[in-house]
Amino acid sequence: MTEFVNMAGEGLAHYLWEQMATAGESAWDVGCIRAKRDTGSFSYRNAVLRLVGNDAVACLIGYPLEDAPPPVDYSEMPPMFVPLQQLEDMAPGTWYINVLATKEAHRGHGYGNELLALAEGIAASLGKHGLSLIVADTNLGARRLYSNLGYQEVAQRAMVKERWAHPGTHWILMTKSLQVEDKQT
Repeated sequence: MTEFVNMAGEGLAHYLWEQMATAGESAWDVGCIRAKRDTGSFSYRNAVLRLVGNDAVACLIGYPLEDAPPPVDYSEMPPMFVPLQQLEDMAPGTWYINVLATKEAHRGHGYGNELLALAEGIAASLGKHGLSLIVADTNLGARRLYSNLGYQEVAQRAMVKERWAHPGTHWILMTKSLQVEDKQT
């Protein structure tokens, strides 16, 4: 699962795990420990793996965002996370796609579409009015996939990179509306 998280975040996860690692611990060790937690958004409980045989080839991690998120004091947050949190806060009441990644050798087989359809089903079953995700401005393939499936670019925020090496300049919030059935009829 950690490989997919790092792939979807274009190396950001590995960078952050390196900062969190203690003596004798690798970045991947930190990622695995975090993935094994029962709670939190980055938990195996929120992950769906697409298998081909015994090989995990694609991954979806998502979770519902609150309809009215609590106020966030951005000054208390590491600057790198502020633009991401600001964008996420613009999509209350949606099912948030935190990770969608497919191993390079398995791209083009529809696994991303399959997992996004599953995400829609989960969102609808929870009564969410839509889906949301954040993508780097330079990830043109992902942006094209999302646009082709009805996601719209809603807002952008400049990346804060610290020492994370990435060619992008902005994070982009994309959302897709869902028709929520009226349960009173």
